[in-house]
Amino acid sequence: MIHPSVNSPLNMDEEESMLIKEEDEGSSKVLPQIMKLKRSQWWILVLINIFFLISAQAVAVLLGRFYFDQGGNSKWISTLVQTVGFPILYLPLCLLPASNSSSSSSSSSSSSSSKTLFLIYLSLGLAIGLDNLLYSYGLLLLSASTYSLTCGTQLIFNAIFSYFINSQKFTFLILASVSLLTISASVIALDDDPNGPSGGSKWLYLTGVSLTLLASFLYSLQLSLMQFSFERIIKKETFGMVLEMQIYTSLVASCVSVIGLFASGEWKMLRMEMEEFHKGQFIYVLTLLGTAFSWQLGSVAALALIFLVSSLFSNLIGTLSLIVTPLAAIFVFHDKLTVGKMIGMVTAIPGLALFMYQNYLNDLEVQRAKKNSG
Repeated sequence: MIHPSVNSPLNMDEEESMLIKEEDEGSSKVLPQIMKLKRSQWWILVLINIFFLISAQAVAVLLGRFYFDQGGNSKWISTLVQTVGFPILYLPLCLLPASNSSSSSSSSSSSSSSKTLFLIYLSLGLAIGLDNLLYSYGLLLLSASTYSLTCGTQLIFNAIFSYFINSQKFTFLILASVSLLTISASVIALDDDPNGPSGGSKWLYLTGVSLTLLASFLYSLQLSLMQFSFERIIKKETFGMVLEMQIYTSLVASCVSVIGLFASGEWKMLRMEMEEFHKGQFIYVLTLLGTAFSWQLGSVAALALIFLVSSLFSNLIGTLSLIVTPLAAIFVFHDKLTVGKMIGMVTAIPGLALFMYQNYLNDLEVQRAKKNSG
């Protein structure tokens, strides 16, 4: 079986396909749209999604922290804006060319496929709703820089899930990367955030770190399950399917957030919250709209990278934004750069670099194999 880490330029012929998945258990799986791309076109598409993922996630986290700093206090609103922007995705979905899929499948298999998709979207959507709520609590209790560094544990969890779910092979460099990120997360967990939202309370600080770790655990599991769904269950790997998964899982997650908003009674306080927002009602609305748009853009870019490369690579790039965000937070919110944060960043950066270098080595290995076989 081809490991997810090899579903990158390693499978590409410079003159023909850019992404071909080899046979697995007797079934040949080919990406119909991506296989038409040349090497340079594939890299351009990947780089565009890398840029959008890093920038969108950083902006979304900063706006989320800004919302709480300026008087916002609704955890369910903070959860809702992470998925409610999904309707804008219908525009690119409508612009995509219609799939020329075969119409020979029977109505019974079509019905079975619809039921399977419904269950996939429902289960992932419920998980995303819970995950986003945990992230909201983490962002409420932690400064933006501490929150972002703690989220770096996503790569650790995803490496584990990718190994067991997606057959991602472990190398020395990946293990070293995971070890460094583990050290980074441990140092952050033991650190203090005296000027942060927790107000110096060690209990609130540890609660925020714990909830963020749990959210990272669930998020990494979702990425691996999404890749598993594309490869083994859906088997219709077009960018249209990527968009559809994002739309319908976001719809389910948004419904969860709306139910939670009304069930908790927080909806009664929204008018007062908007009126008392420190920067005014107009900025309040812009903050929520900007957060919703940024989260949605980042989510689509993450899904696209899962589709183009692998879940581990997607989470790696997402983790890069978690290095950019603390630096931005120091300038935007004047977060205190504690010794713990400095050690966390110093150990996290080489951890990320090692994993990126492993991807580079994988690229060279497969390109060399292609050249020798040719």
